[in-house]
Amino acid sequence: MAQRLAVYQSLWAMERRRPDGAEWPLETQLEMIRAAGFDGAGVRFVDPVFARRVTGLLRGHAMTWQAQCYPRTVDDLAPVLDLVAELGADHVNLQPDVRPHRLEDCVPLLEGWRRLGEQAGVAVHVETHRDRMTTDLFFTLRLLDCFPDLRLTADVSHYLVGREFAYPVAEENHALIHHILDHSWGIHGRVASREQVQVPIGFPQNRIWVDLFMGWWDYAFRSWRRRAGPDATLTFLCEFGPPPYAITGADGYELSDRWAEALELMRMIRALWETSAPAA
Repeated sequence: MAQRLAVYQSLWAMERRRPDGAEWPLETQLEMIRAAGFDGAGVRFVDPVFARRVTGLLRGHAMTWQAQCYPRTVDDLAPVLDLVAELGADHVNLQPDVRPHRLEDCVPLLEGWRRLGEQAGVAVHVETHRDRMTTDLFFTLRLLDCFPDLRLTADVSHYLVGREFAYPVAEENHALIHHILDHSWGIHGRVASREQVQVPIGFPQNRIWVDLFMGWWDYAFRSWRRRAGPDATLTFLCEFGPPPYAITGADGYELSDRWAEALELMRMIRALWETSAPAA
């Protein structure tokens, strides 16, 4: 086998949140994801009934998924791992729903979550995310000093906005992002600007930000290829979120078609993956 890329679509990103209240039924969302050629989906493993329903439909089409969770304590992860033991998952994507001011308050949580994951034989990735333990770039880099082998899911859109890097991004700031990506074993993908966490990728004025993120993801792919095993799978979750992530006009409707953007991002990411392969 060879290293492979699995491109997932976020179910959260399938929410529309329109002023008229029109939403796609869950079965419609999953059929759209399947028909579009995604390899799977990001699934919240908080409600067991929901998780069983979604994964059953995905499994029926030979698709896979990542299990997403938001623990506040070490013990909060245990039922998620039990559900993964029942349903399976490529990995657990953990958003640590705590905001300690001190590194020493993070240590027992990270050690506990890692211990539970190892005991269950399940890969657990800690996501870099807003309003979580990992919300701040510098704080997360200090966490990596404490846990050099910590496996991250990189969503660096939050760090671009949080630090408001000037454009063009300075080399020292690229180096900070690269350090995060060198510890990342999964990626959540959206395009941000220095002021907005999500911008439409088809608007000409946003081309510089699309190119910036494609450069970071190219670095992430090459870094992961060097670290991962010869038959490992990297997951990339397309995650263009609904309003208020998505920018809306005065009428409350979005300015762009997020579903079309997700399909375009899937195409771009698969092409980028091919160019990141080492020469034979």
